[in-house]
Amino acid sequence: MTISLAGALTVDIAAIGIVVPARNEEERLPRCLTGLEAAIRQLRSAESDAPRIRIIVVVDGSTDGTYRIASEWAGVEVLRSDAGRVGAARAAGVRHLLATGSAAEIPAGRTWIACTDADSVVPVDWLQTQMLHARSGVELLLGTVRPDPQELAAGVLAAYRLRHLITDGHPHVHGANLGVRADSYLAAGSFQDVVSHEDVLLSHAVRAAGGRVLSTGASPVLTSGRSQGRAPEGMARYLRELGEEPVPLEA
Repeated sequence: MTISLAGALTVDIAAIGIVVPARNEEERLPRCLTGLEAAIRQLRSAESDAPRIRIIVVVDGSTDGTYRIASEWAGVEVLRSDAGRVGAARAAGVRHLLATGSAAEIPAGRTWIACTDADSVVPVDWLQTQMLHARSGVELLLGTVRPDPQELAAGVLAAYRLRHLITDGHPHVHGANLGVRADSYLAAGSFQDVVSHEDVLLSHAVRAAGGRVLSTGASPVLTSGRSQGRAPEGMARYLRELGEEPVPLEA
């Protein structure tokens, strides 16, 4: 951590770990990993001394070809989990990150954990946005998501957009678009072993510990618009419930 000539705090991030839980995502995982590769290339092309970057896919209770796809993808580290809970899967990925490779030799305050999901696609500037805020001293960055319009009825998409403005200062928490500094993550007690809302619980814990939290509308992540998902109370259930809401009669 250094102080710039202008007097602003600058955090020297030396390592980035991208953690992706995946359960029965053989159809969507390739698009997710292709998006992450593009974001990594973009950051490295913009910075000659970009941090070291690792992608860790945690294959959790899958019965399809997810593990095979992840293990055959160049540059991806793959873990197996039988927990069947997204909180446990994310936590396992972070533990692996912090215990191995360069992150094990770097202070936690210089390691950034970037989180997304296997059914999601990050934009090309995703890591640049995360690094901009991580270097400014943000300890937890909360981004936004956009459900894939090709998978949603027009009415459900309109209802979602009314409730989820992609703006700075938004109130939302999405594990598909979240970044946290490793020292703050550890101080907050890590992702909890729960089937849903591990991202929300982490955000509460970081705030309670006094961490600096910022919500950004930049670099929204495209996520699945399916109505049957993996987490019982995740995005799929929310979209399904939006579709079940009665349509108000016009006057």
